[in-house]
Amino acid sequence: MKSIYLVIIIALSMVLLSCKKETFSSTSNLMETVDTTAILKYSGDFSSGPYGSVTGTAEVYQIGPNFQLKLSGFNTTNGPDLHVYLSQEAMPVSFIDLGQLKSTNGNQVYDIAGMPNFSMFKYISIHCVAYNHLFGAALFN
Repeated sequence: MKSIYLVIIIALSMVLLSCKKETFSSTSNLMETVDTTAILKYSGDFSSGPYGSVTGTAEVYQIGPNFQLKLSGFNTTNGPDLHVYLSQEAMPVSFIDLGQLKSTNGNQVYDIAGMPNFSMFKYISIHCVAYNHLFGAALFN
């Protein structure tokens, strides 16, 4: 009976820690900036999730009919297959995938395709796709 509990504990430990073991290139400050004609529409500060630590600010800018997301002062725990989601909830279920996270730290810019309804899509989530783990999210003010 004790061996069954031990196996379960080891298995859970491996799953929980697995999102932190892959090496991920970390380019400090990606020198990407938002167009100077951009209008700040939404912003929010990151809060850490259950599987990682995330800090920084998420800002959505409108440039003509297009939108861009800027992560500034950004820093997150490393993990495999980290993506940036524009989501309807912090733990993404209904989301728009903005692509793979470019770096675990520094300023970054992501294009947002189409014209999402920001009254519904009001979170930016940093999500480990491989293990369905939320590293952190920012709620727009």
